[in-house]
Amino acid sequence: MGIREFPGGAPRGKSIAVGMRRSPDVSPRRLSDISPQLRQLKYLVVDEAIKEDLKWSRSVEDLTSGPVGLTSIEERILRITGYYGYQPWAASYKREERPRDSPGPVEAQAPAGAEAGGRTSHRCWRCSRAQLKKIFWGVAVVLCVCSSWAGSTQLAKLTFRKFDAPFTLTWFATNWNFLFFPLYYVGHVCKSAEKQSVKQRYRECCRFFGDNGLTLKVFFTKAAPFGVLWTLTNYLYLHAIKKINTTDVSVLFCCNKAFVFLLSWIVLRDRFMGVRIVAAILAIAGIVMMTYADGFHSHSVIGIALVVGSASMSALYKVLFKLLLGSAKFGEAALFLSILGVFNILFITCIPVILYFTKVEYWSSFDDIPWGNLCGFSVLLLTFNIVLNFGIAVTYPTLMSVGIVLSVPVNAVVDHYTSKIVFNGVRVIAIIIIGLGFLLLLLPEEWDVWLIKLLTRLKVRKKEETAEGAADPGSGPQSKNRRARPSFAR
Repeated sequence: MGIREFPGGAPRGKSIAVGMRRSPDVSPRRLSDISPQLRQLKYLVVDEAIKEDLKWSRSVEDLTSGPVGLTSIEERILRITGYYGYQPWAASYKREERPRDSPGPVEAQAPAGAEAGGRTSHRCWRCSRAQLKKIFWGVAVVLCVCSSWAGSTQLAKLTFRKFDAPFTLTWFATNWNFLFFPLYYVGHVCKSAEKQSVKQRYRECCRFFGDNGLTLKVFFTKAAPFGVLWTLTNYLYLHAIKKINTTDVSVLFCCNKAFVFLLSWIVLRDRFMGVRIVAAILAIAGIVMMTYADGFHSHSVIGIALVVGSASMSALYKVLFKLLLGSAKFGEAALFLSILGVFNILFITCIPVILYFTKVEYWSSFDDIPWGNLCGFSVLLLTFNIVLNFGIAVTYPTLMSVGIVLSVPVNAVVDHYTSKIVFNGVRVIAIIIIGLGFLLLLLPEEWDVWLIKLLTRLKVRKKEETAEGAADPGSGPQSKNRRARPSFAR
């Protein structure tokens, strides 16, 4: 076997390991072939690590198990010396992986498997728990988006009965955007481990506008255009509520998703998707049918044109933001929306004043202004924008978009009991078509790949079930015969 012998008679532990690595290719036929080495075994000094590995190896388990244990010293020696093919020193031994006071091999494997299974099940439970938590928050966000959007629309309709000033209402509600960054900073202080001062957080978020931060040039080139688009979007939407019912306004505004896709495809060169083209066509068809539902009256046509213009401004806002500024983090988005509020206070305030003195939007006294309705509308709109911009932190973006669609049936129910709306066949079909187009636009880009995988899995599972069903009748008698054989053998 080639065990090296040092001067002094007793071979060392390292030498026995080297010698054992050099086991012959052909096992000996007789034990006497290695008799010289057997005489020297009592002088062997083996490392404790190798002893433990030999102790708990499968070869030892095989020796001590079975009806007739292999207890002869010769066969044990043959196993230990490697002639039966067991060479534990060929693999790297790690002391950390096997504790010294570990149980036997059979008992050791069971807890290890149980521990691995426990980790796997715990990981799956954590995974499913996180997904359930995200879905739960998604339902809460959907309800919040739906209620805030439908509530602000209905409250605006109610406000115009006493206060006919849509642009003033737009200006008043946009001023509340100034609260975005303070509210974000409060959340940052409560949740973040590293607390920063307001000035430090402001400077860090200002990097969103470039290396120089928020300069006067950046304010007028990158913030002012979006302030104008924001004001136009809200003003056209509110002015449309004066002309047509809230159900038509809310469903037509859902077309902004189709406009975003068309503008992104043209301006941003986004990926072409046939299903989204179909959704855009459905949205346009729904707009035409909605116009036809009221018989092309002047108020109806003007109201539909206003809400389509509002949806277009909203789509242009989103596409230009992605083109000029890219994607923003939570703090950067909060700062940007607060800047829009500052822009509204500084540069848009003069317009309501002009409209008041020209008596385009006139009210007799400030006591006649329904301040409760104005503040309620502003709070609901602020809540809607907060959830829409920051809800992605707790749930999926698709669920937030679903909340906008669900506001349509809510507005329809309210209009049914508070106004003289007629849900004829054309209007219902138009609402369904626009809603379907909106949902098609929520499909991910790789939805077709996922659908093919799902269909393939279903086909494979169906084939397996068919094969198992065909094999069941034949396997029954065989299994019974197998179970009966041991009793006959006795």
